[in-house]
Amino acid sequence: MTIDFQSQATALRDELIARRRDFHRHPELGFEEQRTANIVAQELNNLGLEVQSGVGKTGVVAILEGAHDGPTVLVRADMDALPVLEANDVPYASTIPGKMHACGHDGHTAIALGVAKLLSGQRDQIAGRVKFVFQPAEEIGKGAKAMIADGVLRDPKPDVSVGLHLWNALPLGEVGVAEGPVMAGASTFDLRITGKGGHAAQPHLNVDPIVCAAQLITAFQTIVSRSVDPMQGAVLSVTYVRAGEAYNVIPQDVLIKGTFRMFASEVRDLLVRRMHELTESVCVAMGCKGELTISHETDAVINHPDVSTRLQETFRPIVGEEGLNRSFRMMTSEDVSYLMTDIPGMYFFVGARDETADAYYGHHHPKFSFDEEALPLGVALLSAAVASYVIPE
Repeated sequence: MTIDFQSQATALRDELIARRRDFHRHPELGFEEQRTANIVAQELNNLGLEVQSGVGKTGVVAILEGAHDGPTVLVRADMDALPVLEANDVPYASTIPGKMHACGHDGHTAIALGVAKLLSGQRDQIAGRVKFVFQPAEEIGKGAKAMIADGVLRDPKPDVSVGLHLWNALPLGEVGVAEGPVMAGASTFDLRITGKGGHAAQPHLNVDPIVCAAQLITAFQTIVSRSVDPMQGAVLSVTYVRAGEAYNVIPQDVLIKGTFRMFASEVRDLLVRRMHELTESVCVAMGCKGELTISHETDAVINHPDVSTRLQETFRPIVGEEGLNRSFRMMTSEDVSYLMTDIPGMYFFVGARDETADAYYGHHHPKFSFDEEALPLGVALLSAAVASYVIPE
């Protein structure tokens, strides 16, 4: 029997919007999501699910056990907000100064609760089980690892992993369903360049780390443009430079920070190698010392071809062929990748552009917004995705 999840999700519209707005008024940063987690756990308990709180510090896991044997499907939603001061003038604006849901995680949490509600009503038809994972600390790239360390991928181990992201660069009704890499792996770097400080009027007696830093920042930009295969995706951005405090003093050192992103692990290895080579050679040439530290934050999010093919077929009756965007991918990152490393999965993007906004503001902006009509659509899509594995035709 085919279940009309679209109609059922539409019936939840007002409830979904109210829930999302409540979360939006009360944003919580990574590993601080106590209020959000308590609400999530209570709602899941009310649905009769087996609930475990405090997984990965503030995460919540709930099992919806079906009436028949079958696979385990993991459904993931992130709960954390960002350290952003909201600039939206809306009745449901953040009540916590300096904290805001500026990426749509409030919507993701509301959607996953909606999916739990719809699927719990189909318990007698479910062959297998659904493992709902409400994850903390996605924005700092640590929540998925914390939940994995607490056993979220065990007892039972998922057979497939699915999740979604509301994306306000895509129009309402369009869904990003590409297979292969869809979000980049992210790394950060800290570089300290040490020279010999002194009077700015006597540069010949000093070793200027600022000039060295300028040369090295420029050299870093040649890595992607001249060392990476143009058919591969990569980006390297220097985002922080700190040096000196006076007009007439050449400082002792310069601190540089930034990030680089890529889809393929071999490209990451190339970027790391070239950054170390350039740091050493440029600093030696300029008479400075360079200390480069690199941290790998997330792996690329890679959609399994079998899962992608199945869900594209599942989504077609809901959004039509014209609503399936098979090429959408970005250099932004997501730690959901760790929940998909050894588990075939798909992470898809639900178009949520707010056409009523005074201008377009992207994710992480103080005036970020999305069209709340994407909430019932997200519930319908995610419910149908899970059902394609656990509810036989």
